[in-house]
Amino acid sequence: MNKKKLSHVNNKGDAHMVDVGDKADSSRRAIAMARILISGELYSLLNENKLAKGDAISVAKIAGIQAAKTTSDLIPLCHPIPITHVSLDVELIEKPPSVEIRAEVQTHYKTGVEMEALTAASVAALTIYDMGKSVDRGLIIESVKLLKKSGGRSGEWNRPESA
Repeated sequence: MNKKKLSHVNNKGDAHMVDVGDKADSSRRAIAMARILISGELYSLLNENKLAKGDAISVAKIAGIQAAKTTSDLIPLCHPIPITHVSLDVELIEKPPSVEIRAEVQTHYKTGVEMEALTAASVAALTIYDMGKSVDRGLIIESVKLLKKSGGRSGEWNRPESA
C-alpha cells in the first residue's frame, strides 16, 4: 500500500504549519464558487436593489474580498499570503432563484490561494444569507467548490464540467 505523507502532520503526529520557506515564488491563481438558493421574493428584491438592509450584492463582494485577505486568521494552518488580486462576481439566477458567487484570488508567492478563494466565496454567500434572512428564512447555501487553480508544483487543475 502506498502511504502518502500528510503535509500538515509532523513526525510525532501533531498538526503543524508546512514550512514553505525554501519554495520559490510563482504566480498562483484560484477560482471558487458558492451558490445560495433563495425565494422568488428575495430574488426580486435583490434584482431591484430594494432589500431593506441595503445593497446586498455590493456588501457581499466587499465581504468576500475582506474574507480572502483574512483567511489565515480563520484557518489555523493557512499561511498569511500577500494577495495581489481579489475579485468577486455575484450573479442573480432567475430559475431556480439563486445567487451564484465566483471568487478569484491571485498571488505571486510560495503557496497557493485555493483556501482564500473558497473563503471569499463562502463569506460572500453568508453575507447574502445574513442580509436576506429577514425576507427568506429558507435560504440554502447549496455548494461551495474550487473551480480552477494554477501555479506551483502541481500546476493547473480544472474541475470537470459534470462535477
